[in-house]
This record gives sequence, structure tokens and C-alpha cells, in this order.
Amino acid sequence: MPIVVNIDVMMAKRKMSAGTLAEKIGITPANLSILKNNKAKAVRFTTLYALCRALDCQPGDILEYIPDEAPDSSD
Repeated sequence: MPIVVNIDVMMAKRKMSAGTLAEKIGITPANLSILKNNKAKAVRFTTLYALCRALDCQPGDILEYIPDEAPDSSD
């Protein structure tokens, strides 16, 4: 998927455990794990807001767009 979730990077920078972050933003550790492991199909803006607030960061610090590789034009 071309959108990568970098919550683990921000957690490491802030020296915050998954349990602490889940508690601060009001979601279960299991749901946080789904986000961290890029298994989520969507993220609510309220959750993104809570993540940014708890981690003191911008949405772009958490979400990264990685373009798909373009097909080889030599075909």
C-alpha cells in the first residue's frame, strides 16, 4: 500500500510505549497495533488528531506516501 504509518518511529522519538500511547489516545492496544503494522484500511480524523496531540507531531510525521513503482516504459 502506498501509505505507510510511522507511529513506531514517533513513539521511539518520544520514548513512549504502545500501552501508554493507546491509553493517552483512548484506543485499545490491539487497535493501535493494527495502525502501527500498516494493517488499517482507514484512520478516523479524531484518532489522527489524538495521535498528533499525544506524540506532539504533525500528521505528515505519522503518515507517509510512497508512490507505486511506475511500469517499465520499454515494453
